[in-house]
Amino acid sequence: MRYAAFASAQTTRRVRSLLREGARLPPVVFDALLAVVIFFLGVGLNGAVYQGPPGPLILHTALAAPLAWRRRAPLTVFCAVAGAAFAQWLADIQLLTDAALLVALYTVAAHSTWRRALAAAAVVETGILLAAARWAAPHGGFLTSVVFLTAVAAAVAVIGVNTRIRRAYLASLEDRAVRLERERDQRARLAVADERARIAREMHDIVTHNLSVMVALADGAVFAQQRSPDRASAAMRQISGTGRQALTDMRRSLGVLRADEPDALRHPMPGIAQLESLAGQMRAAGLATRLDLEGDPAPVPAAAQLTVYRLVQEALTNSLKHAPPGTRAEVRVRCAPGAVTVEVTDDGRTARAADPPPGRGLSGLREHISGRGVSGEGERPPGHGIAGMRERAAAYGGTLEAGPLPGRGWRVSATLGLGAVADGAA
Repeated sequence: MRYAAFASAQTTRRVRSLLREGARLPPVVFDALLAVVIFFLGVGLNGAVYQGPPGPLILHTALAAPLAWRRRAPLTVFCAVAGAAFAQWLADIQLLTDAALLVALYTVAAHSTWRRALAAAAVVETGILLAAARWAAPHGGFLTSVVFLTAVAAAVAVIGVNTRIRRAYLASLEDRAVRLERERDQRARLAVADERARIAREMHDIVTHNLSVMVALADGAVFAQQRSPDRASAAMRQISGTGRQALTDMRRSLGVLRADEPDALRHPMPGIAQLESLAGQMRAAGLATRLDLEGDPAPVPAAAQLTVYRLVQEALTNSLKHAPPGTRAEVRVRCAPGAVTVEVTDDGRTARAADPPPGRGLSGLREHISGRGVSGEGERPPGHGIAGMRERAAAYGGTLEAGPLPGRGWRVSATLGLGAVADGAA
């Protein structure tokens, strides 16, 4: 008894091992080997040469051979095997190769729709009833044969359906993984694009403002060096400080801070508190600037404060570049619980001017700068600065208006919301 159990376990393990090895073969090769195995098991050669009549051998072949194409045409193969089984029933020949019908049923259930699987199961059940009526009924085992064979066929069909469902589920998981990976890559590309746009805006504001101030101070120092050496030296020191500040801002924005520059690491991003220093820089460059701040800026997020600073910086830089000498600028910032309002105005107009005469200092520089890039009296070129300011304001659900004032002057106004949009802005 123990030996029989051991032999059965050994056989089961061998069958499982063969199935695992067969699963690694190409589908066509595996199906062909399966057809050959079912054929020889049905014939029962046991190493001897078949010497029976040709009729049963033809039926064996007709039942087993179509299985080699079972995955390419599941329903066609099932019909061929079912036809061979019906011819066997008509010839009143019992063959073990009928197991091919169960394999064909499994294939239809695993690779076709549930309607075709149900139709194939009905055909198999009809064959079971016919076979039991002819071969089991005379011996009184009709009901037992029908119940047993029906249970086997139902189990085969259920296994096939489960295989199809599992295969579809795995395919859906693979498709979902591919879509998630594609979406992840797309989000990464969008994040990179957003970061590049942010860096581009920062670089535009930093370079435009600081270079404009440095050029103004340098030209002013050249014009003042003969009559006022002290003012020329102060302008050069201001140029040096502005250049260092520009380098610090650029390194911080690009994320490539050097370890030997601790000041850059400690220096915070500019905000509303630095507007007074910005106004001082503009005054030093020759643009009389007045700052009017209302409300408490402490509750305003750091990113929103940076946006306010950049808006004011861009507007004042445009005034410095395009307005005539003697222009006065005024900056108004209102900090409310739900919004920040920024307004920058100047009382100058753009006019062409010749190169400044010697000795006029920074006012001559203002004349020199105001004549560049001007399309006509009272007009200022839009450039890319206004578009960048609109993008910054839009990030907080706000709007920006820029245009000439009635009579003379220029006005830039923006309102930033500090609600949910501001919380998610970068």
